[in-house]
Amino acid sequence: VDMAMMIHTHCSPEMKKAAVSSSSNGCIVKMIRYEGVAAHAGAIPHKGINALNAAHIAMAAIHAQRETFRDEDAIRVHPIITKGGDLVNVVPADVRMETFVRGKTNEAILDANSKIDRAFRAGTMAIGAKVVIDTLPGYMPLRNDPHLKRLFLKNAEALVGAEECCEVGHRTGSTDMGDIGHIMPAVHPYMSGATGIGHGNDYIISDKEMGYLAPAKALSRMAV
Repeated sequence: VDMAMMIHTHCSPEMKKAAVSSSSNGCIVKMIRYEGVAAHAGAIPHKGINALNAAHIAMAAIHAQRETFRDEDAIRVHPIITKGGDLVNVVPADVRMETFVRGKTNEAILDANSKIDRAFRAGTMAIGAKVVIDTLPGYMPLRNDPHLKRLFLKNAEALVGAEECCEVGHRTGSTDMGDIGHIMPAVHPYMSGATGIGHGNDYIISDKEMGYLAPAKALSRMAV
């Protein structure tokens, strides 16, 4: 394999029918487990250690870090609590969280990650709980190959017209195409066909010609 290309459907009118970006964020994946002490939440909460409170403090500490992230690094951190406890009348002793730490460069990701780890540990220090932080590889930052970008736009213009093609700047999502782009020339453009909010429950393919056929034609023309 000498090069790679994939197309992502978009729902943004400003990106027209076909668009290609300069780059997009990479990310690492974090799995967090807070360990507290269970106790009756009504009768003896003072004998428990509330792991959910530790997670709550960590979330606040993460938010307090946001103004330290540089705009040019495009940092994105969006934690969720996947388990908040077991029973409503028991002090939560097992709380789980997940988050991505995204950024434009590996250096920016690692810098933000150290701040996020501090925030997670802050919750345990305040409450007296324990925390286990697993940091896993995610995706490398994507750098679209300039030659493949030009070739995609040339073929897309033949399909949908030059006025419906554009270049856009850095994108803050992440893709496994970033990994591929570090070992061979790669490009990850966008084509329209959807409406709604990306990853929302109203996201649908509203233009089947653009959503299904045009990307297939663009990939075929690129191969030729």
